[in-house]
Amino acid sequence: MSRQALGLVFSSIILFFSGCGGGSSSTSTSTVTPSAVRVTVQPATVNVSDFRTQQFTATVTGSSNTAVTWEVNKTAGGSQKFGFISSTGLYVAPSAVPTKIDSQQNTVTTTLTITAVSQADTTASGTSTVTVVPDNANGQAAPVELGSSGGNAHDFVNNTKTITCCGGTLGSLVTRGGVQYILSDNHILARSDGATVGDAIVQPGLIDTPTCTTAGTTTVANLSQFSNLQANPSTNVDAAIAQVVAGKVDPTGKIIYLGATTDSNGVPVTDAPQGGTGLPASSVAVGRAVAKSGRSTGLTCSTVEATTMSTNVSYTVNCDGTGTKFTTNYTNQIGVIGGDFSGEGDSGSLIVTQDTANPVALLYAGSDTDTVGNPVADVLNFFASGGNNVTFVGGGAHAVVGCTLPTAPQSAKTVVPSSLATQVIQRATATRDLHGPELLAYPEVQAVGVGQSYDNPKEAAILFFVTQGETRTNLPAQVDGVRTRVIEQPLFAKRGAISTEDSAMLEKSVAVPQLVYSVSAAEMARAKVVHTAHVDALMKQAGVQGVGIGSSVDSPGEAALMIFTIRGVPQDPIPAVIDGLRTRVRESSRFRAGAVGSEVQRACKLPPAKASAKTAAIKSPTASPTTKP
Repeated sequence: MSRQALGLVFSSIILFFSGCGGGSSSTSTSTVTPSAVRVTVQPATVNVSDFRTQQFTATVTGSSNTAVTWEVNKTAGGSQKFGFISSTGLYVAPSAVPTKIDSQQNTVTTTLTITAVSQADTTASGTSTVTVVPDNANGQAAPVELGSSGGNAHDFVNNTKTITCCGGTLGSLVTRGGVQYILSDNHILARSDGATVGDAIVQPGLIDTPTCTTAGTTTVANLSQFSNLQANPSTNVDAAIAQVVAGKVDPTGKIIYLGATTDSNGVPVTDAPQGGTGLPASSVAVGRAVAKSGRSTGLTCSTVEATTMSTNVSYTVNCDGTGTKFTTNYTNQIGVIGGDFSGEGDSGSLIVTQDTANPVALLYAGSDTDTVGNPVADVLNFFASGGNNVTFVGGGAHAVVGCTLPTAPQSAKTVVPSSLATQVIQRATATRDLHGPELLAYPEVQAVGVGQSYDNPKEAAILFFVTQGETRTNLPAQVDGVRTRVIEQPLFAKRGAISTEDSAMLEKSVAVPQLVYSVSAAEMARAKVVHTAHVDALMKQAGVQGVGIGSSVDSPGEAALMIFTIRGVPQDPIPAVIDGLRTRVRESSRFRAGAVGSEVQRACKLPPAKASAKTAAIKSPTASPTTKP
């Protein structure tokens, strides 16, 4: 995801408001019922760090029954994604900061709501607003640990009345020729080609300072080398390295929350990733469980959804989004499922395997449904120099325990169907009816129905209800252009050609489909042939921003050509099958890295008419922006 931006509004005198530094300003609310039962919750607003606990208390008036039921985001007892709360009001925060999609289709962090519901009158409740704050965003004393907030000391723009500043994640530690460097993205350390070698890299990033200045930060490294994002042909990586200032960075390469054990409070300890050259792209399998620890969302856990992915990503040079805008093309990228895997400010994070902490990819872009990373082999090869290879500083293989804790967030595991237009269903039904006898002739098929395609949720599919474990006899992936979907179970309650209503009933009797399935090596090899033949033509189509290899959801076990499209952009129809391979469409917001849009901002604004003696001056930063490219 893109670096994160912070705006501060200036005049000669600016009023300081309490909470301008980012604390929540929400207040406790209570509901008055006809019986006058009222509930208030304390604390009314609070910041809680990942994995930590917070005690809440509820006061009930208007009833002798003071018992309450505790909820987190309207779920009694809470959940793995948003944290759990006990019957006594003890809240345990999740590992990942909750996110939402803003008006610019960016994934940004948001707050949680703790609710106490009166058991005497369930219409009466009180709430508290919780901001989950990852340790990653904090300023640290040297030597700093990685996975933390950081960025270029010049990553701000001063427009007289407004200063906008940015930041991202100091991802990991690498070594070359005996010298240690911080590895992150170009658009984090090198300002999307706008920086100068030697620039100071600070921790925390300017985004996490009160006034967009370097005051209170530590210069932990100096920019050494970066890929040219605007090069033609593309360098194929969004990466930069900065030579570590002696004593300012943990020399063992520890990353926040990445440990295999927890401390006495149940918080994962910091630990280094597996040392060496990481997992080769050819060994990254669709469905592989991965994790990352980043500045904005903390520790998040998900799975690889696509490999061999071609994509294009939008950038903006200036921190405030006013600079040169350009698009960079990439090939052989790695896609991770779930819009909540990363958020604005997580760029630069190192993606590792959950079971061994082996580096997989460098996170640099994403949309509201997906995250994209450069394979680590490409990144390390780019910085190899003079016969000196680049390797990750780290230790042995170990699990990332935070992904298995009860409070770890659930990555997106299931498909949520959307409604289909009647004419779409009617077309699929007519096609099914036309070919009904031949479709029912397959020996493993018990029933043939109609429902939604999961490989392209905008389309309907002919549903094959087949006998689980029985050998497949080459079921068609499409019939007259209509997709097919395979549903397995030992025995279904209906047989033959069935209605849409009966199809829905039978679907409820089986497990909800996953978003990602494992794919065999043979299927991957088959898919790579099709991908190679068609990727260039597909990438030229309007509205297509990525093409990779993933898994079909309509037919678990089969590979699919993953086609990433931009929501709202007119597109040519995507065929259900290309050269015998199923296609799968992932529609989302635009992949971006470096645009600021309306990212999280904490601006103190003063209406001129309300200026008073309760004011204080804020001076502009002494640092000056570097020359625009």
